[in-house]
Amino acid sequence: MLETIQRESVISFPMLGNLTLNPPSYFTLFGRPIYFYGVLIGLGFILGILYCAKRAPRFGLKEDDVYDVVLWLIPCSILGARLYYVLFRLDYYLQHMDEFFAVWNGGLAIYGGVIAGMLVVCLVARRKKIPVPALLDCLCYGLLIGQIIGRWGNFMNREAFGAETEIFCRMCLTAPDGTTVYVHPTFLYESLWNLGVLLFLIRFEKRGRRKFDGQCITLYFLLYGIGRFWIEGLRTDSLYIGSTGIRVSQALSAALVIAAAVILIARHRKGYREEDLYYNCVNAPAVILPPEESTQTEENEHGGL
Repeated sequence: MLETIQRESVISFPMLGNLTLNPPSYFTLFGRPIYFYGVLIGLGFILGILYCAKRAPRFGLKEDDVYDVVLWLIPCSILGARLYYVLFRLDYYLQHMDEFFAVWNGGLAIYGGVIAGMLVVCLVARRKKIPVPALLDCLCYGLLIGQIIGRWGNFMNREAFGAETEIFCRMCLTAPDGTTVYVHPTFLYESLWNLGVLLFLIRFEKRGRRKFDGQCITLYFLLYGIGRFWIEGLRTDSLYIGSTGIRVSQALSAALVIAAAVILIARHRKGYREEDLYYNCVNAPAVILPPEESTQTEENEHGGL
C-alpha cells in the first residue's frame, strides 16, 4: 500500500519529458520549520478575501462586510476542516491525542471547512442584517481561489495523489531508496477543475445571468460536487464511513449535487424577479415625489393639518 505522504520523494512527469522537481516541503524561520502546505493555504485565503472584497459591490455588499465575516471565517473554517478529518479517523486520534491538532502532518478536509464556514456566514449575516444567500454568492469565489491555490500545498507535501496508473498525465514519485510509482496527480486534477468552475462563475455573473441570491453558491456546490465525486474515486487517502467502504467525500458530493440540481430546477420553474436581488434592492433609485404630491402625502400622514 502506498504511503499517503511522501515528502522525500522526487517528482517527475513523463509527459513533460520527465521534468524532475524536488521542492522542499518546508523552510526554516527562527529555527522553526514552516511548511509550504500552510503557507499556500494562507496565500489562498488572502487572495480569495481580496477578490471577494473587490467584487462585493456587485452583490449589494460593502468591502467591510467581507472583512467582518472573514475575521471569524478563517479560524473557524480551519478548525472545522480539522475536526471533520479527525472525526472520521477517531479511533486513531483517541490513541494519539498529541497529534489532534498536528495539521502539519496532513489532515484538513475541505468539506469540514465549508460546513463550519457556512455556519459562521449565517451568524454574521444575521447580525449585520445581510441576506445569507447574497453573502454566500460573493464568498464562493474566494473559496474557489483558496481551493485552487491550497491544492498545491498537497503537491509540496507529495500527498493527495491517486492510485497507480499508466495514464498519459501520470506523476512519478521516486523515493530515496529508488522505489518508483506512477500515480494520478489528483491534487492537480482538482486544482484545474476548480479553476474551470471559477472562470465559469465569473463569466456567469459578469454577463448578468445571476437571477437570484444564492444562485452562484448553488452552482458551486453542483459543479464542485461533480468534480470532487469523480476525483475522490481516484485517491488513496480517502475518509470512509465506518467499515462500509463508502467514501465520505463521494457520498457528500453526490448529496450536494442532487440538492443543488433540485434547487436550481425549482427556482427556474418559480421564475425570477429582478427586484428581488439584494443588489437591486440596495441600488434601487429613490422615488422623488413632485412638490404637490409630496405636500399632499405629508398632509395625509399628519391627519390633514
